[in-house]
Amino acid sequence: MAGNDWINSYLEAILDAGGAAGEISAAAGGGSGVAGASGEKRDKSSLMLRERGRFSPARYFVEEVISGFDETDLYKTWVRTSAMRSPQERNTRLENMSWRIWNLARKKKQIEGEEASRLSKQHQEREEARQYAAADFSEDLSEGEKGENSNEPSIHDERTMTRMPRIGSTDAIEAWASQHKDKKLYIVLISIHGLIRGENMELGRDSDTGGQVKYVVELARALGSTPGIYRVDLLTRQISAPDVDWSYGEPTEMLSPICSENFGHEMGESSGAYIVRIPFGPRDKYIPKEHLWPYIQEFVDGALVHIVQMSKVLGEQVGSGQPVWPVVIHGHYADAGDSAALLSGALNVPMVFTGHSLGRDKLEQILKQGRQTRDEINATYKIMRRIEAEELCLDASEIIITSTRQEIEQQWGLYDGFDLTMARKLRARIKRGVSCFGRYMPRMIAIPPGMEFSHIAPHDVDLDGEAGNEDDSASPDPPIWADIMRFFSNPRKPMILALARPDPKKNITTLIKAFGEHRELRNLANLTLIMGNRDVIDEMSSTNAAVLTSVLKLIDKYDLYGQVAYPKHHKQSEVPDIYRLAARTKGVFINCAFIEPFGLTLIEAAAYGLPMVATRNGGPVDIHRVLDNGILVDPHNQNEIAEALYKLVSDKHLWAQCRQNGLKNIHQFSWPEHCKNYLSRVGTLKPRHPRWQKSNDATEISEADSPEDSLRDVHDISLNLKLSLDSEKSGSKEGNSNIVRRHLEDAVQKLSISVSASSVEGLSENVRWPSLCGRKHIIVIAVDSVQDADFVQIIKNIFEASSYRRLSCSVGFVLSTSKSISEIHALLISGGIETSDFDAFICNSGSDLCYPSSSSEDMLSPAELPFMIDLDYHTQIEYRWGGEGLRKTLIRWAAEKNSESGQNVIVEDEESSSTYCISFKVTNTEAASPVKEIRRTMRIQALRCHVLYSHDGSKLNVIPVLASRSQALRYLYIRWGVELSNMTVVVGESGDTDYESLLGGVHKTIILKGSFNAVPNQVHAARSYSLQDVVSFEKPGLASVEGYGPDNLKSALQKFGILKD
Repeated sequence: MAGNDWINSYLEAILDAGGAAGEISAAAGGGSGVAGASGEKRDKSSLMLRERGRFSPARYFVEEVISGFDETDLYKTWVRTSAMRSPQERNTRLENMSWRIWNLARKKKQIEGEEASRLSKQHQEREEARQYAAADFSEDLSEGEKGENSNEPSIHDERTMTRMPRIGSTDAIEAWASQHKDKKLYIVLISIHGLIRGENMELGRDSDTGGQVKYVVELARALGSTPGIYRVDLLTRQISAPDVDWSYGEPTEMLSPICSENFGHEMGESSGAYIVRIPFGPRDKYIPKEHLWPYIQEFVDGALVHIVQMSKVLGEQVGSGQPVWPVVIHGHYADAGDSAALLSGALNVPMVFTGHSLGRDKLEQILKQGRQTRDEINATYKIMRRIEAEELCLDASEIIITSTRQEIEQQWGLYDGFDLTMARKLRARIKRGVSCFGRYMPRMIAIPPGMEFSHIAPHDVDLDGEAGNEDDSASPDPPIWADIMRFFSNPRKPMILALARPDPKKNITTLIKAFGEHRELRNLANLTLIMGNRDVIDEMSSTNAAVLTSVLKLIDKYDLYGQVAYPKHHKQSEVPDIYRLAARTKGVFINCAFIEPFGLTLIEAAAYGLPMVATRNGGPVDIHRVLDNGILVDPHNQNEIAEALYKLVSDKHLWAQCRQNGLKNIHQFSWPEHCKNYLSRVGTLKPRHPRWQKSNDATEISEADSPEDSLRDVHDISLNLKLSLDSEKSGSKEGNSNIVRRHLEDAVQKLSISVSASSVEGLSENVRWPSLCGRKHIIVIAVDSVQDADFVQIIKNIFEASSYRRLSCSVGFVLSTSKSISEIHALLISGGIETSDFDAFICNSGSDLCYPSSSSEDMLSPAELPFMIDLDYHTQIEYRWGGEGLRKTLIRWAAEKNSESGQNVIVEDEESSSTYCISFKVTNTEAASPVKEIRRTMRIQALRCHVLYSHDGSKLNVIPVLASRSQALRYLYIRWGVELSNMTVVVGESGDTDYESLLGGVHKTIILKGSFNAVPNQVHAARSYSLQDVVSFEKPGLASVEGYGPDNLKSALQKFGILKD
């Protein structure tokens, strides 16, 4: 705390004794910038002083309080209290404030203790779970099993991965481009928060519009100009708010291709890179990323419509009439990753994820500060929802792309779903063709971001240039130079350049202290701070305003006028000119953030010949390893920062060597290099897309919303199957989905002879499921929180309320429930409801999809049910399904829980289980484990699944990770063209633990309120985050109804235009 004179005055007031100033001054560092005296005295314990009768509140304050809290906040409080004229009142206020701060110190220690205990318990649980996985791995397999498993394709298989040489020359680039030019790939990128546009990006405008925005736009542009890629869509949010530019409301923006001979742009009607803005959430508001979570489902629905339509358009252009599905969906940041996972599951295409910054790492950093509890942090940042989204990305992604190895080892290692050691073991087992027992781990790939160098003029990288050569240029100086130079009394001194938004984690205040307290550095160099754009500080966010205020106060404190530049505005297009100015003056670029995920500005600066001083925490370590163009420092050590800067600006030989090293190696961070590495990894993924689309199928649907064409799909054997209780039972025990599918298809082939002999007209009379395509509206009944008798009555009342539309066949019905198909059949029979009254049944919490069949001529035995199961739906959801390995682990987990409680809390329910749903009965909901705990236990063992409670917590279903009832509705849109916006979902006031996913989206929602709803119990209360954090109850397409009478239901349906008034 050296140099803080206000501290001395504060401590004097606490003691109310001026004679203690000498001791106080020594304890606080004397206020002179010399800390030697304090170093000797701080060794003594304040408690020991108290025991000796010489307790010093001043020293206790310095030792125990100041070191743990932000001095800006303390200073503001001191200013308010010292303004009191009455000494007595002032001292009383200061005494009270001292006790308050002491309580804060105790709170900090309490938080630290709780976190230490939590981390210790978490570590123990992880070790126990991974021991189980290791025990499974140690089991010996027979040679026959090894042979069978070795023939199965795997998404982890690296045997086809090619090791291409690094692109370091034009010849290598051209050779690689020629090899891939015949491909016609479609790639979808997603980045939904912040302000995104192709030109004049407003970087630094707020915390959401930073380096990620620049990265995703340039990545889209570079991929769109890469040989083999026909189209790239960057999906983001459409914003029509009055306080942002109109360009963010444009539905589509084409990105100009990179003008470089190293790229070959694929010309075509819809080719290139585009920003596609999807409307979701309030149309007239700009929403920070922390508050976007309630609208994710709506974005997914809108993005799904765009991708399906674009796939058809591209199919007409380059796919010989067949849809060109995305080769990959790539999410950026947690919110887009959550969206990408749902889209990947709905479309059955591979997913890639880039975190940019991770929630668990941020949570740990904030907790270390000791100022906020977990609940307080979550209330501000919605951090638990973000972490769960990142865990889902680990579940769903085939590849996780990071910028550095440090991110893999130190940041992703904090997550339940990733363990580097287990990932290596799984890859080794896959290569040997040995079973992984249903366990999966995404590939972690470090690919540094790229940079486009074509706009850098040759004189910008002239190693022989001197600082005075700018006068030789015939072109005028860029305007931004004058904006910066006007701050300096001697503008010819080397410039230390920092380019970062005013965020506390960027550590700008430490940089100013380092500069201000190093006399030689101040004499030798100037400091330029480019901290985004601002108009009025008081109108900025509180966090950014606080940082800027601290910066201005420090400049005044050290009297740095004439030595520090801090312009208010700059354009993104002017950033290269700023780098050029710093290079002209033989300056240095600095990034001293506490932690930097990558540090793209370091690469940009190096491209203009600027040596760097950078934090040793995060990505700069990898950048420095490649470029070797500067010095890494501890961001918490201001003396180390100052010495590194002084060393580079004072030693001309070192400066020139660092500059030369950076320019020599910078090509390794080019966009061609990045795109080549990116595609070489993506190219190893097993292609996935909707399975019913076959290039050699003459009866394939050309227009999904055509009922006539849909009837052709009766020739698809996957739907010509009567669902049998016997086959359901055998399927649940089989374990291997491929074997089950073969058995089912064998049975179908026996029936296909009579089917093929039937006419289309005859089939249309008996098969009801194609009628989905002709419905104008679909009512989805998904009420979970009621008894069976109420449930049956709700169905009847909905039928009655929509009787007119029902008779005209313009309204269809889908039953969506966690019940098995046999339970549904029994329920409908008990209520006197025909199965043919529905168009589809979403069963087992979304793991099965069935259609009614009124035909009885093909029924083989009384055990069969009048339903047809959609096996194509299973191919959509079976991704990373653990099968028998998952089932054994769950049974072992249930046995342990029963042993711990001394009773059978949870037991397997074989009758309700199916091939893709493992069910358990819960006998004591109060003793049941929360969903988040079960999910965490499975993730630690690399088992990917969707865990949910149903039947008011009395039943537990475990289904494939990307299966759900809301995903089943999206499948109906993709498979049959049933518009999601034409669906109305009817739910209760509460429901199964997947309740939240049924409320969001573009469909309409009717909530039935009343005492008939079951009261949420323990399994619903133990949520990771509140329902309000992830669901918007103010969306236009939501209506609440008291009771479930026909008249109330009718009025709600009329509100949505389903029924006429």
